[in-house]
Amino acid sequence: MAAFSLGNLFSRRVLWRLFKWLVVIAILMFISLGIGKLYQGWDDDPDRGAVAIEKGAFGENYSTPIYLDQGWDANDSLWYYNTTQGSALIPYDFFIALEQSDSTDFFRANSLIDKYRYLPQKPTFFNPDGLPLGFVKESYKGNDYVGLTCAACHTGQVNYKGNALRIDGGSSMADMVGFLLDLEKSMAAAVSNGDKNQRFVTRVLELNNSYSNADDVQADLKRWARKIRLYNTINHSNVEYGFARLDAFGRIYNRVLEHVISRDQLRDVLLGMTKANDNDADLLTEAQVDKVLDGISETIIGDLQFAKIIDRLMLGKDGYPGLKIEDMQRIKAQIFNEPNAPVSYPFLWDIVQSDYVQWNGLASNAGVGPLGRNTGEVIGVFGILDWTAHKRGWSLSSLLTGQRGKSYQIDFTSSIDLVNLSRLESHLKSLTSPVWPTIDTGTDNPEQKKANEVFGKFYEWQIDGTKIRRGRQLYAQYCESCHEVIDRTDWNRIVVASMANINLMGTDRAMAENSVNYTGYSGNFKNTYQAEGIGSLVIKDRAPVVQVLTAATMGEVATEPDPDKWWPRRALDWIYMLGKSFFDNEIKASVKSGDYWIDTTAAPYNSLLAYKARPLNGIWATAPYLHNGSVPSIYDLLLPLKREGDPDDGEYRRTEFKVGSREFDPEKIGFRAEGYDGFTFSATKRGDFNTGHEYGTVHAPAIKGIKQEPLTDKERKELVEYIKTL
Repeated sequence: MAAFSLGNLFSRRVLWRLFKWLVVIAILMFISLGIGKLYQGWDDDPDRGAVAIEKGAFGENYSTPIYLDQGWDANDSLWYYNTTQGSALIPYDFFIALEQSDSTDFFRANSLIDKYRYLPQKPTFFNPDGLPLGFVKESYKGNDYVGLTCAACHTGQVNYKGNALRIDGGSSMADMVGFLLDLEKSMAAAVSNGDKNQRFVTRVLELNNSYSNADDVQADLKRWARKIRLYNTINHSNVEYGFARLDAFGRIYNRVLEHVISRDQLRDVLLGMTKANDNDADLLTEAQVDKVLDGISETIIGDLQFAKIIDRLMLGKDGYPGLKIEDMQRIKAQIFNEPNAPVSYPFLWDIVQSDYVQWNGLASNAGVGPLGRNTGEVIGVFGILDWTAHKRGWSLSSLLTGQRGKSYQIDFTSSIDLVNLSRLESHLKSLTSPVWPTIDTGTDNPEQKKANEVFGKFYEWQIDGTKIRRGRQLYAQYCESCHEVIDRTDWNRIVVASMANINLMGTDRAMAENSVNYTGYSGNFKNTYQAEGIGSLVIKDRAPVVQVLTAATMGEVATEPDPDKWWPRRALDWIYMLGKSFFDNEIKASVKSGDYWIDTTAAPYNSLLAYKARPLNGIWATAPYLHNGSVPSIYDLLLPLKREGDPDDGEYRRTEFKVGSREFDPEKIGFRAEGYDGFTFSATKRGDFNTGHEYGTVHAPAIKGIKQEPLTDKERKELVEYIKTL
């Protein structure tokens, strides 16, 4: 009895000490959060870092951009622009020192940034080196990188006659593919051009940050040059994106597959390849395959090892096979999927209040859904995935991803900043849609007043009250059944996505079909269970990539965040983050709304073969239109697509127009679509089709069995006028 009491007392003392330590750590964590909140407000540059541009791309010059009333002040915008999420494109010092491939100008020069339609910024407190908007320094495991924030892809701008409006949370005009291809060329030149190489190494060493000797700089330069080349090679598409579009999901899918595929699965792929001109002859011998895979990890491969494998496959000496480009393309097609369904960068206002997000409603916004969605996004924008494997054991991530019984299990260590992702999601709660700047909007907001004065002086930006009243009636008749009108400032608003199956909507099918039909090797997730709405599914050796992505993001979310922090702090951060996801998230699990195909046991992702309609507040600032950016203006969207038998003298949607200019057309609501040397968008192939959504035209489908009369030109203009006010 005495021994029991002594043991019980000892246990109480241990528990009491542990409790006190946890209280102390929790207090320190909340103090840290409080300091972080104060720090968040330290950057209050009145211009929010924006700068004027002279001699810009496509002949565009503009004065320092001004802002609208979107619920954010300068602190809010600058924190959003400069808060890391775990993206690591290349080492930070490399980005600072790198020259352009064909000149001695820096790669980060405003001229190149503007060329690819990112937004140049001046130095501010949070951005001392004056990085472009949405580019930021990311620190991970003692090293600094340049990465992208949410703002890089979700900040827009509208120009008009030398004036500019910055749109927080708006659709970017960026050409990420062109930017990354140029980065690849510039890094290759820094490797191979002797003078450039010398200048690059000297600059990096002079920065005196991460490197102390030239050999390390040279080795890392080659390593990161291979990594960027690999990314571009894997994600090459025959569908040109141009400006304002990206197949983000296709690229996220490929990045996950690159890290999930096992060495054995890759070996089977290489051994199974036959010669293009002789289907009975092996492309590679077993000895060549083993040579290529010598020293490659038995479990997780990842991008750096993949780059090494590609180099070995193309090396024609020392026992390596020396494959041609066409052979490499065939191997790539066996492992990865072509990201050939570019979509417009979605705008972010109302995203926190939405029940389902992504163009096809792929992601539920309930519970930890936003955390998983944002984790997948960082995987796509160069998060460092230091995924490793350990022998069988217990971990929450292995339990939640079904790996508990596997002989080895994946550890999801990465640079992804889950805490910041949670904070950014909360930050977006207060973001509201932009209000059309015109005379007399009855605002007390000084920035909106300034915008009204600058743009309202132009006749084209003034609103016609008579047209608005008639346009409101037309909107109720033609649009409101799918695009409800909401109060943009209602804190308790819930935005319900109205889903329509791809046959009913009639728009380009590529994005929706790829999200369901693309498959890939599942690696260690093979034969694990994944819960779906229709029941549990077993992930096969080759599985829908949506399953593999869900498993990977679940593993990331279940991992204690930020490996650079002390483990108790990581644990408390993780508890805080998950608790915040559940208790701070007003969106609850709900059934999708709309006319879509339901999921079944035979077709568990049927409901994703759809596109969603959402409220149109602020839509005026988000051209081009439709989910794939295939229509230049709202006015064009209200026109029919010309079909066989239609009169030649009618007015129809453009099948070809220019993209890249930010010069705005306030009458049609869209950007300049001709008369300059921009990217030529042509709606002639899958991924680019501008079909469907022909409501209000002669080709409009019947709504609930009732055929609507097509809009006249006068009515189209009245409807456009009303849409400006949303």
